[in-house]
Amino acid sequence: MKVSILYTELADYSVACLRALKDCGVELMLIHWPINPEAPFQFDLNFCDEVISRNDKSEESLIKLVKDFTPDLILCSGWMDKTYLKICKEHRNRIPVVLSMDNQWKGSLKQYIATLIAPFKILNTFNCAFVPGEAQKQYAMKLGFEEAEIRTGFYSADTAKFQSIFESTNAQKRLDFPKRFLYLGRYVEHKGIFDLWDAFQKFRLTHPEWELWCVGAGDQFENRVQAEGIRHFGFIQPSEMLPILKETGVYILPSHFEPWGVSVHEIAVAGFPMLLSDKIGSKEAFLDENGRVFESGNTQSLLNAMEWIAKQEVSELNRMAERSNELGLKNTPEIWASTLLSFLK
Repeated sequence: MKVSILYTELADYSVACLRALKDCGVELMLIHWPINPEAPFQFDLNFCDEVISRNDKSEESLIKLVKDFTPDLILCSGWMDKTYLKICKEHRNRIPVVLSMDNQWKGSLKQYIATLIAPFKILNTFNCAFVPGEAQKQYAMKLGFEEAEIRTGFYSADTAKFQSIFESTNAQKRLDFPKRFLYLGRYVEHKGIFDLWDAFQKFRLTHPEWELWCVGAGDQFENRVQAEGIRHFGFIQPSEMLPILKETGVYILPSHFEPWGVSVHEIAVAGFPMLLSDKIGSKEAFLDENGRVFESGNTQSLLNAMEWIAKQEVSELNRMAERSNELGLKNTPEIWASTLLSFLK
């Protein structure tokens, strides 16, 4: 069985899913975009049978490489890359050609236009769709995919890695729950980081024992707020996150726009209560009696959520941590691989 993956920006979690796919006995070809300098993950891709950097080959060469590989299934990340679209269109009538997409249906003018052009650009290029959750499934159906042609569960954390972290930190947190919030994400404006820093400074006036630890990089890193109780760590490789996750207790993601948010899945498995903005797509999967939703862009709403967390007993915080872990284990790289291969049936 042969699978070609046409990917955009690789991340640690996507590599974990590909490794699980390879463990299913698949012969695997991976074509990917260059590494994003804002998230410079380091990968070992030696488990793949063929690895090709998108920018190292001409369009003609890439088309020929995939054709010569004779895949039984193609998975393509989005519909932005014109060369990827040409490859997919060439194989669409012979094998499952799977579109992965994470946008939710919002009913915007841009999305309505997408539904009009879908028969000419999307449905004649792909014959299946792999999406993260129900909101993305609704968009795929609006584009014209039949329900039987769609699978959910596209994004998965490297659950084994974060389960190990949960098991190694849970006992200590039960005794002494860390009064530290964690932000893990890019330093870009649409992530709501300035709302977070503003709200935390107000929160800190009445809760001086709490801290906010921030991990990530991006074009706003130089504009980061330097204030008492706020620590900035820059970008950290996932394999080096254990010391941070051991010393922090509550996860906050204040994004103004977040189609899914794989970091929510990762930190859920690690066993963190959650404070998520109402724009986080993955809240449908990973927030259920283990935290609170606040209004995106509303500093007071975020502050209220922080105040709510600070009032919780340690026993309740640990109960929420256990619930997060339970929710996080509902999808794994192994389930992801099995779901992808189900398109062959």
